[in-house]
Amino acid sequence: MKKIISFLFSAVLVLSSSFTLFAQALQNQPYPPQYGKPFKDVPDRRDVTMYQVNLRSFSKNGDLKGVTARLDSIKALGINVIYLMPIYPVGVLNSVNSPYATKDYDAVGGEFGTLEDLRTLVDGAHKRKIAVLIDIVANHTSWDHQWITNKSWYEQDTAGKIKYPRNWRDVAQLNFKNADMRLALIRSMKSWVYKANVDGFRCDYADGPPVDFWKQAIDTLKTISTHKLLMLAEGSRPEHFGAGFDYNFGFNFFGNLKNIYSRNKSVRSIDTVNIRDYRGVTEEGQGMIRYLTNHDVNSSDGTPLDLFGGKKGSMAAFVVVAYMKGIPMVYNGQEIGTPFRLVFPFTSTKIDWTLNNPDVTAEYKKIIAFRNGSEPIRRGTLTSYSSDDVCVFTKIQGSKKVLVLSNLRNKQVTYTVPGELVNSSWKDAFNGSKITLSSSVNLEPFTYMVLKN
Repeated sequence: MKKIISFLFSAVLVLSSSFTLFAQALQNQPYPPQYGKPFKDVPDRRDVTMYQVNLRSFSKNGDLKGVTARLDSIKALGINVIYLMPIYPVGVLNSVNSPYATKDYDAVGGEFGTLEDLRTLVDGAHKRKIAVLIDIVANHTSWDHQWITNKSWYEQDTAGKIKYPRNWRDVAQLNFKNADMRLALIRSMKSWVYKANVDGFRCDYADGPPVDFWKQAIDTLKTISTHKLLMLAEGSRPEHFGAGFDYNFGFNFFGNLKNIYSRNKSVRSIDTVNIRDYRGVTEEGQGMIRYLTNHDVNSSDGTPLDLFGGKKGSMAAFVVVAYMKGIPMVYNGQEIGTPFRLVFPFTSTKIDWTLNNPDVTAEYKKIIAFRNGSEPIRRGTLTSYSSDDVCVFTKIQGSKKVLVLSNLRNKQVTYTVPGELVNSSWKDAFNGSKITLSSSVNLEPFTYMVLKN
């Protein structure tokens, strides 16, 4: 028995020692040479209009080439930043085939294509002045990731069994107290900047890893002086801003907006969300990514058409998303009014790009184009005048002003104009007609007005 215990102890020491040597060798290994020229047109973080790509659902083959083929359409929508859902090999041990069960942080998964395919996509995006972010799943790995043989890189229970995070039994929880693991993970992130010329990262479940890890990672990424990188935390901790993230994720905004539509919650509640979401901002331009849908809620809750009153209601909501406060994100297929959910794990449902909803696409383009061309919308000071039913606000940048009124109810609403806006003169932002506000404005169900001085 003593011999067996001695053998097992020795084996553990060998494995631990080999992984220490692996970590040391990894850190001493040179980074890949820089592929391509660093992209010089990464937008200011205040000027971003983002587009989420779910690779599996995006095209018939569910691969990177399918995205490259539609870059012109994405550009025509008015997008200047794409973020790609995970591109890595997906684990098969204990698997539910989730793209967030990463088997290898340093490779492109075969189902999505090759490194050359990723480079081609990034090159094509850059030619169209679109930056590309990739997803990093830093909190956990699949159970068949090569790191799993070193248990010290993972959290363990009192019996020495590797833990899984939350209720996600298909993945193993990384141990952020392990310095070698942290360095290996950061190294992988940094390598993608060199070998694929990407422009930043969307960091999945960013509330999981400790804030000091993210600060370490972002500080390290900032040492790449040739690149301007954008960093999106899929999280809500105010401390993310202090760690260096450009953006937090709009969970609270989405949930609140959904309750406005489904539970008749007061539209004034958006003002409270704005205050809460922007706690912790430490630098000018840091903000929130806001949306009507993404891969999670589209699969679980429904499409924008389901949740926000069909075509008219969802466009009234998108005006608030795009113009009020934060960075708008469009989820692939949203712009053509996809009427069905793209269901997890996203292999069975595909976007039908032949779907003929030109009115929906045209309206998204119109709303985004005004945002992209309006400094007050992107950088102006917000003042809210909302009622219980209508979202109303001004955005002011110097002498330039924009006034937005969006009726978020499926009924006609008479909005009482605040005294300071009565008799003010405006132009319709979309057709140029002149408008002078009286003491009240009648708004048809789910209609909006965008005015400028």
